[in-house]
This record gives sequence, C-alpha cells and structure tokens, in this order.
Amino acid sequence: MKKLNVSVVIIAKNEEKKIARCLESIKWADEIIVVDGLSADRTIDIAKSFGAKIIQHKFTGSFADDRNLGLENARNEWVLQLDADDVVTENFVEKLDEVLLKKTDVVVYNFRRKNFFLEHSMDHGGFHHYIPNLVNKAFVKFEGVVHEVPVYKGKAGVIEADIEHNPFDSISQFIERQNRYTDIAALELLKTEGILSESKIRKSMINKSFKIFWKSYVKKQGYKEGVYGLLFAILFSFINFLKWAKYWELVENG
Repeated sequence: MKKLNVSVVIIAKNEEKKIARCLESIKWADEIIVVDGLSADRTIDIAKSFGAKIIQHKFTGSFADDRNLGLENARNEWVLQLDADDVVTENFVEKLDEVLLKKTDVVVYNFRRKNFFLEHSMDHGGFHHYIPNLVNKAFVKFEGVVHEVPVYKGKAGVIEADIEHNPFDSISQFIERQNRYTDIAALELLKTEGILSESKIRKSMINKSFKIFWKSYVKKQGYKEGVYGLLFAILFSFINFLKWAKYWELVENG
C-alpha cells in the first residue's frame, strides 16, 4: 500500500467499538497519532495493534487542546484530524494524493463529512457539510471548546470527496453524549458571555432553538429524510435549549 506523507490525528476515549474501523481506513497514512482521554476499555490496545502512537491526555474541557496536542507531536507537514467514529473513503485518499502532489499556498483544506444518523445517511438537514480538518501544522492552531475549528492565516482549499462519520448508534447514546457536551458548552457560555439578563436567556432558549429546527427541517430540507430528519431537527434544537438551560442554572446557583 502506498504511504502518503500525512499524519492522522484521532481524538478518542472509550471507543473500542468503532476505532478499529477508523484505523483500518487510514493504513495509507505515514503516521497515526491517537490522543486518548484516559480510556478504560480496549481503545489503546486496538490503536497500538495498528501501529499508532499513543498520547494519553486527560480532557481539559476543550477538544481544541487535544487537536493541538496532536499537531505538536505530528512529524509531517500535513495533518488530517479525525474522530474515532470517522471512516476515510478510498475516493478521499485518491483526491488527497492528488492534492499533496500540487505546489500551493493553501494551508487548510475543507472536505465533506457524510454523516450517518442512527445508521441512516443524512443527505439533507445540514448534516452533510464541509469541515476544515486537513491542515498544514505550521500555520494552524485549533480553538473552541466543543466545536473546535482551525484558526489560520492563508488560503483555504477544497477536496471534493467525503469521509464517513457514524457518531450515534442509538437515541440514548446521542442524549448521553450531548448531555456531556452541553455541560461543557454551558460553562463556556458563562465564561465568554458573563451573566446575561433573564430575557436574553429566554430568547436564546426559545428563539435560537426554533431557528435551529427551522433551518434543519425546512430550509435545509430535513423533511426529505422522513422520521430521521424530524428526529434530527428536534434533537439538535433541544441541544441548544439544554445548553442555555444549564447556563441559566449556573447563573442561578451563582
């Protein structure tokens, strides 16, 4: 198998059920780094069996910290940032090989993440989108808490190929994970926004949640996905409501 001069960074914690499929799809990478959040299952053993470099790192409350730790330890110029539930397609690898052969001043490449919701491919509703996760480590630093993004100076390019993302096997798993994420997001809101008025909190709870539902289900045609699209729109609008509800609770409790 041809090796590409790319370091792949995967952030993971207790992903023994999914990480092998991800690792199998990136055997072409010159280097694999797993930033592990102190897993208690077989995640590390599985990663080592694929020759991955393991960096154990207690979660600080920011996924950007994990991304940047991977960048700092990568030996290649180009770094592909993944989650343990991502799968890299053959088409993506072919397009990536073409990109690496070009001389360019691009420092970040966007590509589509084809998301699956409860194992259903989501082509509508806003869940099939571009992410800027192929980066030149010399020009990029990740920022953000839950939804981390690369901050950079320079040009961005596009790779017209998908990777596949399979984040949730059940609604219960979705709710459990989002419960953790909204804890983090609420704390970040308090840190960045301070103490807002009750009217602003109510507006964010109601108006923003409705806008998220409308954007996903109507504007981005989530209704075309049937019940999957309806569930997706409701659950993601609820995430916003829950985040602001937890923020309100933090404010109330001082």
